[in-house]
Amino acid sequence: MPFRTERHHETLRLSPFGDWTIQHVGEIERSLETLALDGVRHIQIDLSGIVSLDLSGAWLIHDLRVRSAATRSVDFLSPEPPMLRLVAQTLAKDEPTGRREQRTPRSAVEHLGRHALERLTGWADGLAFLGATMVRLLAALKDPRVWRPISIARHVYDTGLTAIPIVALIAFLIAVIIAYMGAQQLQQFGADIFVVDLVTVGVLRELGVLLTAIIVAGRSGSAFAAEIGAMKLNQEIDALKATGVEPLEVLVLPRWIGLVIALPLLTVIADAVGVLGGALLCHLLLDMPLVQYFQRVDESIAAWTFWVGIIKAPVFAVLIAAAGTYRGMQVRGSSRELGRLTTVAVVQAIFMVILADALFAVLFMEIGI
Repeated sequence: MPFRTERHHETLRLSPFGDWTIQHVGEIERSLETLALDGVRHIQIDLSGIVSLDLSGAWLIHDLRVRSAATRSVDFLSPEPPMLRLVAQTLAKDEPTGRREQRTPRSAVEHLGRHALERLTGWADGLAFLGATMVRLLAALKDPRVWRPISIARHVYDTGLTAIPIVALIAFLIAVIIAYMGAQQLQQFGADIFVVDLVTVGVLRELGVLLTAIIVAGRSGSAFAAEIGAMKLNQEIDALKATGVEPLEVLVLPRWIGLVIALPLLTVIADAVGVLGGALLCHLLLDMPLVQYFQRVDESIAAWTFWVGIIKAPVFAVLIAAAGTYRGMQVRGSSRELGRLTTVAVVQAIFMVILADALFAVLFMEIGI
């Protein structure tokens, strides 16, 4: 027999030895069928005597463990070989969810703990990715050869220039809506002139950069995740590593830098179009002369009103680019995973942009800007 057994009351110690490979799988399987398990409550498996183990032998051990675990406890006295862990993980993924839950019931507390641990692990991995990229960026500052101006220019074009029409349209419509709603309310008090303040401060401080960042997150953040994810599925990133090229330098950094350049420029365009949209509505709805409108704009703008929005733009750009590239690098397995992580990238990018905007609002209020 390819194994030894020792029986102590209700405990059976099973010690496989020799070669558990496909050449001997028939003999091993017939020997396991003759294994007497009557009255056995505990099975201890010692794998230290196995000389060679392949997938066929590992499957037999895994099958014995699964069949015995229904009525008996099964413990390993030696570390599980990687081949056995591979078989267990593969079969666990293929097993229907309902059957898996029946075999390994989890309490609500355990499920909550596992979910929290997965979340913490995800955040730790994200911070590690962010730190590795920042280290690579700092190293690039010392070595100009690392910079890829052609790639950066392409990403500035893709994320910036091609986004101008939709950003300008959204900024115009939002400014018109704000001016229209503000005029309806302020006309009741004869305070039409404050519509200009509402549009100008709202667009320059908050709405211009926030709406632009949300549009870019949905447009460019998803593109980053999809592009890099497709490269992962096609094993192009593995090919880059095999040729000695660092993926962070050629795929991540150009996208980060390109978006950091493009988003502030888009914010300036959104601010300008938003102010012009407010001017158009005030002129048509309130019969306000354009000269008076722009005079009031000049009076309502404080020293930091415009710069508050511009300061936020690079931070939002980093958050969007980080979410897109990180989720793209996580893609593996199937196109379904690509679609899921692309959606996750967009949702997380928008969430982080809004969260960062709230933190900026608190910070600027505390320092009096």
